[in-house]
Amino acid sequence: MMHPPMTRSERVVSPTGRGYLLLDAHPAGCLRSVELMRAEVPAPEKPPARRPTALVIGSSAGYGLASTIAGLVRYGIDGVGIGLERPAGHRSASAGWYRTIATHAIARGLGADFSFRNADAFADTTKTETLDLLAERFGGVDYLIYSVAAPRRTDPRSGAVYRSVLKPLGAPHATRNLEFADDGTAYVREVTVASATEAETEATVKVMGGEDWSRWVTALAERGLLRSGFRTVALSYIGSPLTSAIYRGGTIGAAKADLESTAGVLTARLASVDGRAFTSVNGALVSQALTAIPGIPLYVGLLRGVLGDRFPSPVEQSLELWRQLTAHRPDVDGSGRIRLDRWELSEPVQAAVAERWRSITPETVTALADTAWLRAQYRALYGFDVPGVDYAAPVETDLPWPDSSTP
Repeated sequence: MMHPPMTRSERVVSPTGRGYLLLDAHPAGCLRSVELMRAEVPAPEKPPARRPTALVIGSSAGYGLASTIAGLVRYGIDGVGIGLERPAGHRSASAGWYRTIATHAIARGLGADFSFRNADAFADTTKTETLDLLAERFGGVDYLIYSVAAPRRTDPRSGAVYRSVLKPLGAPHATRNLEFADDGTAYVREVTVASATEAETEATVKVMGGEDWSRWVTALAERGLLRSGFRTVALSYIGSPLTSAIYRGGTIGAAKADLESTAGVLTARLASVDGRAFTSVNGALVSQALTAIPGIPLYVGLLRGVLGDRFPSPVEQSLELWRQLTAHRPDVDGSGRIRLDRWELSEPVQAAVAERWRSITPETVTALADTAWLRAQYRALYGFDVPGVDYAAPVETDLPWPDSSTP
């Protein structure tokens, strides 16, 4: 089959890289993946009496992306999404760049006034400009979803740069990680992760804890943009005892604990608008953030091996998150957290995963862990292995970010 001549920014995009990190994203694959996520969301039973306004921080990937799509399609939200993504240059644009283009197309198709900003959510200038936009277009905000997983943060008030690390606390931790050779063959590798210093732990809390979330809520309050009944949620994770040393018991767990304590402080501040802040403990998923954590890919592969198609997608979990956020009395645990991970942490599921974890060998890895699914999932994060895409065809890589000046 003959293809027309390619432009300078049009080319065949291939999945090159190392491990779980790919260097390019496939534009058509990313667009298609968002279309497939949108197809998971049922239409609302009836249009909302008033379109709620939502601010989603971290709207271009993971649960932030899924929550944006679910909110647009099922709950009729207007508002603003923020992501920090890379435009095309020598490499393609980042996957989140293309996913945002597709999500904006969904919003326009639904008649939603929802715009997207490519900006550093930690910066005060981003807060000021975003709140200016919210004030001008909507006059107030009903929901704030905070879904940020970042490697570093520059505090705009002190100028200090903090870098997050993925390390255990107290002592080094030995675990096993699921990895893939260039030909797609799965194998398990033993890894040992050094323990974090006190400074590294504090820096991780500065990046991934609740300080920036609190600043966003404070900024909204100071501008008088909190509507009555305002609710905000920051997304969190607990995970299995099998991964606790490197996750919940590690530096990232310290940050998540800070996030959860921040929710209580914010709820007290929001009493004047009858508002409330939550953390949502989501279940496992395949994301660029989680695949970077030693042991997590193997655990998720085993979890999928136990659950099969009963493993809920990010969209399914995000629909439940919106159901809880919009409920008169959300279903929370004793610590006031919305729990979307009960399916994962149920005793029978964890017992089955633990048995597989103990018995896995190089010969049994593909039988006990759903390695084919895991590989397809992480490649799909970059737009590869997505059904319905012709990967032999050249594609335009230099696509413009959606114009935020018009809905």
